[in-house]
Amino acid sequence: MPKKRLSEGRHSAPASSSVWRRILIGAVVLAVLTGVAGLLAYFTRTDAGGSPKEPEARASAAPSVPAKPSAGSGGGAPTPPTTSDPIAFGKAAAQALWSYDTRALSQPEHLTGLQRWMTSEAKYADWASVTKQIPDPVLWSRLRDNQQHITATVGEGHFPEVFKAALAADPGAITSAYVYAVTVSGRQSIAWAGAGGGAEARSLTLAVQCRPQQSCALAGVLPTVSP
Repeated sequence: MPKKRLSEGRHSAPASSSVWRRILIGAVVLAVLTGVAGLLAYFTRTDAGGSPKEPEARASAAPSVPAKPSAGSGGGAPTPPTTSDPIAFGKAAAQALWSYDTRALSQPEHLTGLQRWMTSEAKYADWASVTKQIPDPVLWSRLRDNQQHITATVGEGHFPEVFKAALAADPGAITSAYVYAVTVSGRQSIAWAGAGGGAEARSLTLAVQCRPQQSCALAGVLPTVSP
């Protein structure tokens, strides 16, 4: 049985606040979410004139969002659902993030599949936060040596209380980017060579963009889970 399983596969360490400040949602959302640490870092910032503020200096720049792969380019993640329901999309996205098979695909191939889930609006997409949920190439190779594969079941999804309160305070605040916070809980089942296995409860808060008359897309994963 491999010594490095769940603890290494869970790439969910909080992102730095400077990285999250580059996610530009709007001045109104900033106002209603002031003082709420988890979502405040995500749902910011645009100045009153509508032009993005420059991100604070950071040690290394986050990778840009890759172009979405074409329909025939492969990739291990399932096809995103066609839905305008942020919670339904968030639950499907969480399941896609929590499931992978190192026996069948390389890490880049798996990420290619996940790119299909991302919003095409680079201003609101944080691809770096998504890749943090997946083992890096070196660890992926080690897990592949042990034939590790993970399936996930999703239980419940909801809008965090702070997000609902913000919308209630100003329902029009969402109309700049139509990005919703969705918290999802579920369970991972892990198996590897030699009939080894295990399971673990999981939860995360995603940023899901659902513009009117468009199917939802993934904008990113928040650095902390918001209840």
